[in-house]
Amino acid sequence: QVQLVESGGGLVQAGGSLRLSCAASERAFGMGWFRQTPGKEREFVAAISWRGLTTYFADSVKGRFAISRDNAKNTVTLQMNSLKPEDTAVYYCAARDGVAVTTVHKDYRYWGQGAQVTVSS
Repeated sequence: QVQLVESGGGLVQAGGSLRLSCAASERAFGMGWFRQTPGKEREFVAAISWRGLTTYFADSVKGRFAISRDNAKNTVTLQMNSLKPEDTAVYYCAARDGVAVTTVHKDYRYWGQGAQVTVSS
């Protein structure tokens, strides 16, 4: 059972940057980030394959967010730049047993507790 712990959320002004980190208790293969706001379904943000060679991004964050991983440390990082108020959400780290990249939240078996990101205008 992989356990995931996010860190790095907080409050930032529009145009600013935040970095979210996710530490896994053991090796995790495909990993991703999702976000959710009250009353809405969980939304895909970014994903990265096991070797880090393939990454996917939601259209809303392309060019602003970057995802990376360090398999030696079992961590994945989401660098968020040029943040907008509409990026405000609880961000969840997710991991799956398969090595492939997927944007579907039902494909992920393991989830972190979530980290709040608030972007003020």
